[in-house]
Amino acid sequence: MGILWTIIIGFLAGIVAKFLMPGRDPGGFIITTLLGIAGAFVATYLGAAVGWYRPGEGAGFIGAIVGAIIILAIYRMIVGRRTTV
Repeated sequence: MGILWTIIIGFLAGIVAKFLMPGRDPGGFIITTLLGIAGAFVATYLGAAVGWYRPGEGAGFIGAIVGAIIILAIYRMIVGRRTTV
């Protein structure tokens, strides 16, 4: 159930991250939500490694949004650099 909850939170975090970081994304809405899900997983595992969350406990909504924004920014840098060359 923890993984399903992380996916749901990540989906919502991806939507919020898209609104917080407007602009043209090379992948559109679907890629942004997938990056949000990845951000939730990153926030979950990094938070557990740092000690913010217990093992098996998912990241909170704010942590998932921060993770999604970080991954979205990295994605834009990588894809933006690749398409301009």
